[in-house]
Amino acid sequence: MTHRTASLTRRTNETNVAVTLDLDGTGISRITTGIGFFDHMLAQLARHSHLDLDIHCDGDLDIDDHHTVEDVGITLGQTLAQALGDKAGIARFGHAYAPLDEALARAVVDVSGRPYLVYDVDNPRERIGTFAVEMAEHFWRSLAFNAGLTLHIALLYGRNQHHILEATFKATARALGAATRRLAGQQDIPSTKGVL
Repeated sequence: MTHRTASLTRRTNETNVAVTLDLDGTGISRITTGIGFFDHMLAQLARHSHLDLDIHCDGDLDIDDHHTVEDVGITLGQTLAQALGDKAGIARFGHAYAPLDEALARAVVDVSGRPYLVYDVDNPRERIGTFAVEMAEHFWRSLAFNAGLTLHIALLYGRNQHHILEATFKATARALGAATRRLAGQQDIPSTKGVL
């Protein structure tokens, strides 16, 4: 069985992004965006979804982290969509809970082809290192809308901002891994419409 892989680049006046992913990987990642905390979160996404992920971004971090985070989300979403192809044989739905100390997060994914994001996460701090915490929601929106995901992310409770965001990334990774896995013996597209 061949691995579902894809590679894409995105070059603008603000960023230069290259993404390669393997949906049937083992969670290996090589990530350099210039934003330490964001790299840490993307590594969690790869590890806990069991996809291999290579991301490199040169962005205008002298301005702020907005364009880098947004364009990584866009490019990763498009790469994910390409790797999924027609989505035949996938589970389609996935959900997961992830705790990190006092924080508990839930994520639910539908690889529906209908992009939507519900993001219900408290942000007690504005920044973690050089990462603007509000950009986490923007990253997930960029990814979901470019991958064609219906994505619900919720913080059930938590106080430490690092723990909160890491729990949400881990929960979403687990849910995404479950939704995109191939089901044994399944070859059809998981929809009564015949298309996702």
